[in-house]
Amino acid sequence: MQLDLTVEDPGWGDISPLVSRAVAATLDHLGIDAEQAEVSVLACDDARIAALNAEFRGKPAPTNVLSWPAADLGAERPGATPAQPAPDFSGALPLGDIAIAWETCRREAEAAGKPHDDHVTHLLVHGLLHLLGYDHVRDADATLMEGLEAAILGKMGIPDPYRD
Repeated sequence: MQLDLTVEDPGWGDISPLVSRAVAATLDHLGIDAEQAEVSVLACDDARIAALNAEFRGKPAPTNVLSWPAADLGAERPGATPAQPAPDFSGALPLGDIAIAWETCRREAEAAGKPHDDHVTHLLVHGLLHLLGYDHVRDADATLMEGLEAAILGKMGIPDPYRD
């Protein structure tokens, strides 16, 4: 797996093992060859993610995670499985970019009474699923995506984030 990790906020510490584990578990669950996959992750602060959110989504406020897929793999039919990513000319699978915000993740984990690493892992899985064409705008798509998140996290020993 080609993982390009940039850590801008020192609060993250060594997030590399967490990112690698989340990406590998997600790709494995979906039957995608992790050796071919290319993913870029920016571990930043609220100010940086707010600027990105404003620039790309027109929402000038911090959010927990943002994703920029390399290709549009989304399904046309609500609740349908997205297309599989296709290798480029070199045989690599460029999936896209994820940004995740330290302060927002910390606040959300504390407010929910969840371990920080579990919450961050969930958000990394969530962001990667967006790169792979999954979404949660339509109800049927949200059901599919949340079910995948719960299954992937369950295999990692992390409780379903959508259950109390």
